[in-house]
Amino acid sequence: MNAPMPVTATGLLNHREDFPILARPIRGQRLSYLDNGATTQKPRSVIEAEARFYEQSNANIHRGVHWLSQHATELYDQARSTVRAFLNAARDEEIVFTRGTTESINLVAYSWGMDNLKAGDEILLTGLEHHSNIVPWQLVAQRTGAVIRVVPVLDNGELDQEAFKQLLNEKTRLLAVGHVSNALGTINPIAEMTRQAHAVGAKVLVDGAQSVPHGVVDVQALDADFYTFSAHKLYGPTGMGALYVRYEILDSMSPWMGGGDMITTVSFEQSNYAPVPQRFEAGTPNIAGAITMAAAIDYLMAIGMQRIADHEAVLLEYATDALLAMPGIRIIGTAAHKAGIVSFLVDGIHPHDLGTILDMDGVAVRAGHHCAMPLMTRFGIPGTARASFALYNDYADIDALLGSLRKAQKLFGVG
Repeated sequence: MNAPMPVTATGLLNHREDFPILARPIRGQRLSYLDNGATTQKPRSVIEAEARFYEQSNANIHRGVHWLSQHATELYDQARSTVRAFLNAARDEEIVFTRGTTESINLVAYSWGMDNLKAGDEILLTGLEHHSNIVPWQLVAQRTGAVIRVVPVLDNGELDQEAFKQLLNEKTRLLAVGHVSNALGTINPIAEMTRQAHAVGAKVLVDGAQSVPHGVVDVQALDADFYTFSAHKLYGPTGMGALYVRYEILDSMSPWMGGGDMITTVSFEQSNYAPVPQRFEAGTPNIAGAITMAAAIDYLMAIGMQRIADHEAVLLEYATDALLAMPGIRIIGTAAHKAGIVSFLVDGIHPHDLGTILDMDGVAVRAGHHCAMPLMTRFGIPGTARASFALYNDYADIDALLGSLRKAQKLFGVG
């Protein structure tokens, strides 16, 4: 039996020491890193996994007959199996390695969208979407004549489910929706939305960038056709991610990029493509990235995704209650179901100024529109300050945030 995971006296997880960067003082202060929605820090085991690959296993894959090439190929294939198990996909072939969520959505947009959408078809987006789940569909709509419709957002940051039902119709070919809002933390009811979309014959793409790091994700239970995430938000490397596609859909899709390793034969007259998923991984892939991403997943699975979700829920409740008790602070996004993200405004202080002041105390938050400009426009604001939590955060991080906010209010003479 595995040893129990470290837990503090407060019942929170205690994994701060696993992350070397958190021991680095910032401006002479203890680092309170609350910008996890942008990217997470990396545990020592993940950092060591990447170094170990380059020190002991580096070679190109799928090409060489020598031992190192075969060994690297085995590690790469094992990484795909790790992602498959993590998402509970039905088979390894449903997992495509990409550079991250943005590339994954573009792959679907161009490989599936350009072949399956035509003039008059409708693409259903939502008002909560990240730009990465808006712009690719705009480009496809411009080229195919498809029409984009948008599910509106309620005042509390939840999607208007009645409006969603009314927008669905026989012209709806695709619903593209984030599992969790990166700007507000709203958790969308993906399984139910997918059921309704499938009832009218639409396919469903889910942006899981902000959901996969924070709890259990089961793509079969969600019944999504496409699901994607980025490794760097999952305590893994930058420039790496994965795309799940239901096998029968993936097998019917044309390649997006051409080149080496995505073919079986090539002549000047014709090329024959490799089976999936290799068909969608042209060129030398990010081998080290895939292996390191798998190491990050192994690290998280050893802790337990539900325990991580419970830990972040406690932090979210603590931070929310404390912010609501402070004068002059307004939380944007009060959905009933949220991940560990709290966006807020401080009366009389621009979010960018606030972020700069917090940084002087070693508190790292995100300030701005969070790549969700339509959502900010919906609320009539230029942006927010956003604190987003991770498994290594604790009450001390939130207390540092609260103390620095009080200093900022005093400095500006507000609150």
